[in-house]
Order: sequence, then C-alpha cells, then structure tokens
Amino acid sequence: MSGTDGCLVKCSLFPCASAENDTKDTSPTIVLDHGDPTMYESYWRKMGHKCDITFSGDDSLSYFANGKSLCWFLESKLEEQITRLHNVVGNAIVDDHYIVVGTGSSQLVQAALYALSPSDQLEPISVVSATPFYSAYPDVTDFVRSGLHKWGGDAKTFEKYGPYIELITSPNNPDGVIREPIVNGDQGKLIFDLAYYWPQYTAITLPANHDVMLFTISKCTGHAGSRIGWALVKDKEVARKMTKFMEISTIGVSKEAQLRAAKILEVVSNSCLDFTLKNFFEYSQSLMTDRWQRLRQVVTDNDLFVIQNYPPQYCLFTKDLCESHPAFAWLISKGGEEEDCEKLLKEHKIQTRSGRRFGSDSRNVRISMLSRDEDFNIFLKRLMVIQGSTNRT
Repeated sequence: MSGTDGCLVKCSLFPCASAENDTKDTSPTIVLDHGDPTMYESYWRKMGHKCDITFSGDDSLSYFANGKSLCWFLESKLEEQITRLHNVVGNAIVDDHYIVVGTGSSQLVQAALYALSPSDQLEPISVVSATPFYSAYPDVTDFVRSGLHKWGGDAKTFEKYGPYIELITSPNNPDGVIREPIVNGDQGKLIFDLAYYWPQYTAITLPANHDVMLFTISKCTGHAGSRIGWALVKDKEVARKMTKFMEISTIGVSKEAQLRAAKILEVVSNSCLDFTLKNFFEYSQSLMTDRWQRLRQVVTDNDLFVIQNYPPQYCLFTKDLCESHPAFAWLISKGGEEEDCEKLLKEHKIQTRSGRRFGSDSRNVRISMLSRDEDFNIFLKRLMVIQGSTNRT
C-alpha cells in the first residue's frame, strides 16, 4: 500500500523500507547487470554430496573422449545425460540431432555462425536478431572481423536480398517473450538460442525441433562457472563444422567440466523422477514465482515503471497452466523518451543494463532476477525508495 509515511509496500517476504533510512544507506551497489545465477546456490546446498565427483591423477589425460560421437571431444556421459534430461523435460527433440559441446553457449554461437556462413561469398553474410536482442550478439558477430559474417542489426527492419542468418532467442533475453523467426526470406539460416527454455522460466508447450538449437548449463542449473553449453544440430555437415571451430579455437572442451556437468544433469533428471528428492524445476519455479510476485507488487504500487505481462500457457512438463517467470525483468520507465532508466537506478545503487545495449532505448533496463536472496531483497527496498521519493515530490 502507498502512504505518506515512507512505508510503500507491506509484505511479509521482505522488510518494510523507509525512504529516510535508505537514503543513508552506505552498503555497496547491487549489481543486477549480469545474469549470474547465484540464486540456485540454495538448492545445490540442500543436495549435499549428491553431485560430488572424484578425479584421479591419471584421469582424462587424452584430448579425445571415449565415445563415438561426431564431436570427438564430447564425453559419452555428458551426451547420455543431455539426451536424458531433454527427454525427461520434453523441451527439445534430441534423437535426430547431433550433439556438439562448447565452452558455454557463447562459443557455440560463434561456432554456429562459422558453420552457417558461406565460404564462397564476396561479402560477409548479415546476422540479424529482432529488437530487443541479446546484448552480446553484435559483439560476438563482429569481434574477430572474420569476413564471413557481420552484424546486420534489427531483424524487423532487415530487407536486404540474399542469404542471412537470424538469431532467435526464445524465451527472449531481455524481455522473456517467446520468439519466432521475423525475416521473411527464403535464403535464411536460423539459430535458436534456447538457453531459457526450461520449466522454471516458461511453460514447455512443445518439444523444440529446429535445425540448430543452443542450450547452456548456466541458465538450466545455475552452474555458469563450469562453462558448458551444447548444441543440437540436425545437419551432419553443420555439426562437423561447429566441431572444427571448437577444435581450432580451444582443441575441445574441458573433460573435468563436462563430467561435472554430466553429474549435475543426472541429479536434475533424478530429482524429476524420484519422489524422495526435491524436484529441481519445481523448487526453482517456486523461487522465480515468488520473486516475480514481489516485484510486480512493488511496481504496481507506483506510477513510475511498467514490466512485461505473460499470459498463462499449458506446460507439458508440469501438466498445468503456468505463467512465465523470466530470468530477467524488462523494466520500462514511464518518464518519456528522454528518461535514462539505467542512470536513475544507478543513483540509487542499482546497477542494471540499459535498453540501448539491446537495440532499444534508454527508457528500458534489463534486471537480473537470478541474484542471491539478500541482493534481491535490497533491490526491492531501493526500488521502493525511488518510488517513495517521487511520490512525495
């Protein structure tokens, strides 16, 4: 409830904030610029030693993995657990795809761009994505200036004739919207970045079945530091070229990281099938639901900001209607076109990422919903202070 006493929201889930007290706050800036998934620490702490693995001195000496995969450095245990988890969740078709492992999905984006770019073109192929697009796409596309591809901007306004590559993030980073291809061309090649197509973020409405699909353990389980991602690729030659990219750039992917990821994915799948374990996705969905409810309560009680609404959809995994609870909140200021929302929040010790980084404008910011509880609680309190100050003014 709004009021003149500085107590803007009464909520049992976090302490009531006083504008007078928080203006004297000497605590550090809350960094919600990155999608660092520290929120998941609480679940994995409860799991104790279930994810422990041990390495001997003579383990994993070879460059090569023991499996027979086209991706010659892919550990068979990881391949098995990737396939198992997708089958348990039902979010992607795996059986008719090749699996390519990478050092996070960022490397796989680069590998896919390399594999899909024609080598006989006179000029680089255009790479596009619809605004607001993931902020790293322009840099990833143009960083090495390879001559194979170049950033072409917003897919909504792309009209150039000829081949192109479109990056589709679904659910989208930063605004959590389900995306489909935008460009109306018959010479396009598509890369589906499905990092957030997991039940804690969105309803699983059908198994994804695209030519190139990218996933990452970072946003699936929260283990961003392990730097493991994987691609599901239909075309054998594209998978071979992506593997070659990894071979040339890093000579494969860490065996230790792969085997740790395999163990983590095994535990996640087990938690979905064994009723004696705490279901990982149910636990994570509960955390995300709680955070989004509390953020919506704060935003609703003011006239400064707007956040995205998501219609409920039937989820094949939960077998129920589910609302989306994205990993990021796309906060929009009502202050007009000249409003710099990132600057406004920074003045109150909240570090976010400006909408300009996503091809949008300064009225928008992306806010990570994946921080630790204490940081998220402080964020809500400081957001209330901004609103309280403005209301009194």
